[in-house]
Amino acid sequence: MKKLFILFIFLFSIQSVFAQLNFLPKFIRQMYFKKDSSLKPSFVLLPALSSAPETGVEFGGAALLSFYTDTIGHNTRVSSLFGYSTITTKGQAKLSLNANYWTPQNKFHYTGVISYYNYPFNFYGIGNNTRLSALDHVAEKRYKLGITGEKRFGDYFYLGYVAGVIKYFYKYDPNLKSTINSDPEVEDGHGGANVYIGPSFTFDTRNNNTYTTKGMIISSYYNIMHGVYANNSYAGGFFNIEYSQFFLLARKLVLGVDIQEQSLTGSRSPFFLLPQMGSDEMMRGYYQGRYRDRNYIAGQTELRYRVDNRFGIVGFVGTGEVFHSTFSTAQLKPNYGGGVRYFFDVEKGLAIRLDYGVGQKPQGEKRESGFYIALGQSF
Repeated sequence: MKKLFILFIFLFSIQSVFAQLNFLPKFIRQMYFKKDSSLKPSFVLLPALSSAPETGVEFGGAALLSFYTDTIGHNTRVSSLFGYSTITTKGQAKLSLNANYWTPQNKFHYTGVISYYNYPFNFYGIGNNTRLSALDHVAEKRYKLGITGEKRFGDYFYLGYVAGVIKYFYKYDPNLKSTINSDPEVEDGHGGANVYIGPSFTFDTRNNNTYTTKGMIISSYYNIMHGVYANNSYAGGFFNIEYSQFFLLARKLVLGVDIQEQSLTGSRSPFFLLPQMGSDEMMRGYYQGRYRDRNYIAGQTELRYRVDNRFGIVGFVGTGEVFHSTFSTAQLKPNYGGGVRYFFDVEKGLAIRLDYGVGQKPQGEKRESGFYIALGQSF
């Protein structure tokens, strides 16, 4: 919590002092401090600073171009191009370019991603009750190319597709005992490449896609997956559905509810495709991948208070679990925490968020928790 407090004071000091002084270059004032209601494109260069239990501190450079494809009306949602290159204190490196494009009047919606991750991580095994003592350091390299496209039918329904290719590679050393190579519950420990394609469905009544104050969204997709090259014997699928709804309780107070379910289908269970608990968006406080299995379900509620145009505070509580085939309420894990928001683009509702999440305390281990710095709302 101390780190969160220091960063909050730092951001507050910059905004309150520099925004009133004229000695900063014009493009800096335009990027960070000027409120723009003209619907013009905005470009922001950011030192990419983030934090999560699985990465430690992550730093590098990022660029965000946000724009409207229709500047006459006020109904078209914000489109964006977001690219970043970062390294972390835990030896990971990321390079990614993401596109999010809404055509005028939101008739079509497209997204795309090209990414490369060199991502060493801690692997603890399969299941909802893994132990810290089972820790295995795994070196992973991951390549991904993905696209989605949806067409609006009526006012709120979107139908479309998902498609792409993803490859996971794990260095294998026959002289080194490794869980992913020796545990019989771990399948496809050497990694593999898969192509995927499938349908997507979205029902979206949100009043804004960057800072929602009312409305709901239900999004779902199913990836039909098939292995390629050395992994060509694999055939399976991945199903995801998420429901979020927002209630405006008062002029500055919003309540958000979010529920997500993921399932791996098919006879095989490649460990790198298994749903994982923990991220900077859901079940904050858990190391991502500490718990993984064929099925995952989680839910959270978040109370958001907009202090002023630039700052907001939130509190959240949630629960979730992973399981092989049978869901059990007794196995649900707790999640709670809070954070602050700094809106660097007031008109578009674009924010940097800082969260501290707390999870369970496994017997004989310290309580699970994590500090996060990220771009945009958690959901």
